[in-house]
Amino acid sequence: MKKRKIPLRKCVGCNEQKNKKDMIRIVKNKEGRINIDFTGKAHGRGAYICPNEECLKAAQKRKSLNRAFGQEISEDIYERLMEELKNNE
Repeated sequence: MKKRKIPLRKCVGCNEQKNKKDMIRIVKNKEGRINIDFTGKAHGRGAYICPNEECLKAAQKRKSLNRAFGQEISEDIYERLMEELKNNE
């Protein structure tokens, strides 16, 4: 029996490769809106992050999401992402 490959993604906060299912996808849609995609199926450009506040803070400090999405990410978007993370715990 053939073993299935586990999809890995790199966290934009801690830069560690982890199982895709254990991570949260942050997505930028065609309109340029940035949201957390808990289903992992939303259309748009995705970046992955560990489901903890430390990784989001590290990504904010290093401007990792700015690079991933090719645009400036405002502070209020980071605050909203932090709220969504806290509400989902």
